Amino acid sequence: MPESPSDALTADERAMLDFEGEWRRHAGAKEEAIRAELDLAPARYYQLLGRLIETEAALAYDPMLVKRLRRVRDQREAERAAREGALGL
Repeated sequence: MPESPSDALTADERAMLDFEGEWRRHAGAKEEAIRAELDLAPARYYQLLGRLIETEAALAYDPMLVKRLRRVRDQREAERAAREGALGL
């Protein structure tokens, strides 16, 4: 049976995507849940997640989530660029 692109994800990568898709169901702050469930510092989690959503394997695993995360990231980058342009940076 051929391997699907999402099979290329590690268990930790799948856990990150699953967490990101469902974290709102957890009580408390997201940063606390990241530490408790994934044993990662929030800054490291976001670094890894940013890289992960660029992969075809992540897109194959959860297309709606990855596309939403990419849209949010792109929107934030556009807003940041607009602010910097307005400030002459």
